[in-house]
Amino acid sequence: MARTKGFDPDAAVDKAMEVFWANGYAGTTPRQLSEALGIGPGSLYNTFTSKHALYERALRRYYERETVRLIELLDGPGSPRQRLRAAIDMVVTAALDDRERRGCMAANAAVEFADEDDVVHHLVRRIFDRQEAAFRSTIEEGRRAGEIDADADAAALASFLLATINGIRVLAKADPSPARLSAMADTALRAL
Repeated sequence: MARTKGFDPDAAVDKAMEVFWANGYAGTTPRQLSEALGIGPGSLYNTFTSKHALYERALRRYYERETVRLIELLDGPGSPRQRLRAAIDMVVTAALDDRERRGCMAANAAVEFADEDDVVHHLVRRIFDRQEAAFRSTIEEGRRAGEIDADADAAALASFLLATINGIRVLAKADPSPARLSAMADTALRAL
C-alpha cells in the first residue's frame, strides 16, 4: 500500500519559490529546500523529481502570484491612467518592503540562466510577455479614452513600462531609496 504524502505539494512549491527567489537557482541547495519544505531529501526528489523541476514549478508559481497581481490591477477599476499608476506603485512598494532585496524572480532567472536553459527562458519570456501585454492593453484603453496621446506607440510604451518596473526592482536590490524609486515611477508615468 502506498504511503500518503505528509505534506501539501502546493504549499511546498510556495515555500520553494521563496527560497529560490531569495538565493537564485545556483545558490539554493537541496538541503535548504528540504529544510524550508520540512521534508527529507527523498520526499523532495520523489515528489518533484529534481531541483530543476521544482525551480520550474516555483517560476510558474511566481507567474501565478506576481504577474496575476499586476494584471488584476491593470484590469481593475479606475481610469487607465489610475490603473497604470497603481501597478507601478505596487512594484515600488513591493521593492521597498522587500527586506531581503530579492528583486524580480523572473529577472533574476533571466540573468542567472541567460539563454542556457530553454525551459527557464520560455517561462521568463512568458512572464514578461504577459506583463507587457497587460500594459499595452491598458495603454490602448487610455488612448481610446483620451487619457494618453492617441498617436502614442502603445507597444513601445508597454515595453518601456516593463523595463521600468524591472529596473525599479533591480535598482532596489542595491539602493532601496524611496525618493529615487518614486521619481522613476513618476517619470515613467509622465512619459505617457
